Amino acid sequence: MLRSALISVFSKDGLEPIIQRLHQLGVQLYSTGGTQSYIEKLGIPVTSVESLTGYPSILDGRVKTLHPAVFGGLLARREEGHLAQLEQFNIPQIDCVIVDLYPFEDTVASTHVENDIIEKIDIGGVSLIRAAAKNFKDVSVVASKDEYKLFLDMLDAHGTELTEEDRRELARRAFKVTSNYDIAIFNWFNEGTTDISFKYSIHRSDILRYGENPHQSGVFFGDFDQIFDKLNGKAISYNNLVDIDAAVQLMREFQVGKPCFAILKHTNACGVARRHTLLEAWQAALACDATSAFGGIFVCNSTVDLATAQEINKLFYEVLIAPDFAPDALELLQKKEQRILLKIKTFEIKKRNFRSLLNGVVEQDADLKTETEADLRTVTTRQPTPKEVGELIFAVKCVKHLKSNGIALVKERQLIGMGCGQPSRVDALRQAIAKAKAFGFDLNGAVMASDAFFPFPDCVEIAHEAGITAVIQPGGSVKDQDSVDACNKFDMAMVMTGFRHFRH
Repeated sequence: MLRSALISVFSKDGLEPIIQRLHQLGVQLYSTGGTQSYIEKLGIPVTSVESLTGYPSILDGRVKTLHPAVFGGLLARREEGHLAQLEQFNIPQIDCVIVDLYPFEDTVASTHVENDIIEKIDIGGVSLIRAAAKNFKDVSVVASKDEYKLFLDMLDAHGTELTEEDRRELARRAFKVTSNYDIAIFNWFNEGTTDISFKYSIHRSDILRYGENPHQSGVFFGDFDQIFDKLNGKAISYNNLVDIDAAVQLMREFQVGKPCFAILKHTNACGVARRHTLLEAWQAALACDATSAFGGIFVCNSTVDLATAQEINKLFYEVLIAPDFAPDALELLQKKEQRILLKIKTFEIKKRNFRSLLNGVVEQDADLKTETEADLRTVTTRQPTPKEVGELIFAVKCVKHLKSNGIALVKERQLIGMGCGQPSRVDALRQAIAKAKAFGFDLNGAVMASDAFFPFPDCVEIAHEAGITAVIQPGGSVKDQDSVDACNKFDMAMVMTGFRHFRH
């Protein structure tokens, strides 16, 4: 039975209804510091923790509740032996703890001042939560403001007679809170050390319709709303999420500058173009591969206007991502209720990524390298022209986002041919050339980008035959010179970057 409750919270939002309800139920309230003052201002009787412990809050508030008079009342089993000890030492039973911890993660995100961060490491609050949760058979615990409403619903349903099932659920949530809190603190202390540990904790989760295929279940762990405002459409699926991630990574390369549009299918860019207007960029991106665009993911770096929306609306697509939508464009696009419309808030992505493999996890730095003109090292007799340099940089941004082996062919800031996911680089190039020709592109004067080095000169020879005049690649093969010699033979320009972009 719930006869007493200790309340010590950081966030008071949503707390008042709980306090009022506990008072109505005749529950004795204990508190300290700012929470005690808050309860007193509500006109609700409250007993200070100091009156239990016989000690004031000390050390600038670092020690308030850490005392046997508090933890004895929390941890005592409601059985004869433990209750006799409580009576012996005049310790009251505490049947409920309501805590909201210092916002450690928010503090880390907002400041680099070490003392400010350290002072937001909650000690007493975590201890209260763990003690109450351990003794869930007799004690209820509310471990964060996110549980305020749930607890109030329990009080409304059961009064002071919460069920053991309710208390166990509150305890489960409590350990979820404390485990996340500890991991956040560890990761802050561990940053920059040589200790290699894989510790992540993500509170928010969304159950997906299914996984990659209908017979697989799927869950997304993360805060989707931190990156996007979802303006329209059906529930986002596992495959949508994978493609959306790929689209954001690609457009991150083109987010600054003239309007750019990209079309992706199964994470691969099948259309990318930059033009003076967004409508022109859309039309050029679609022309790259109008067949693959059906059912694709569309992403751009500019506000979608009505003229562009009218053209996009002629084609079936899964997701459209943009920094914003003009009101008349949004009104038009929302008429197709199943189409997912996402307003992106940021193109920034995590600096580390990981995936499950075998019986473990691999983690690595994200590939955040975006080549600039300063990264290009000309290795051929002929220097690339200024126009070719711009095209080569555009091309290497595109090829970075194709599955390996990947080849991108670019002309006039447009991806006119792409080959990806091939076991041979020669196959990837032939695929790219075939796609370019299938959609009526003239390859004469185009440039080629490769995600990795050329082990043999065959790709240069094939590219020359197709009309390609300049090549960008990372280099690194023991036979680099063979490809350089082939370029010199055909008066082609080749630049090396020193950065490989495998994508598996």
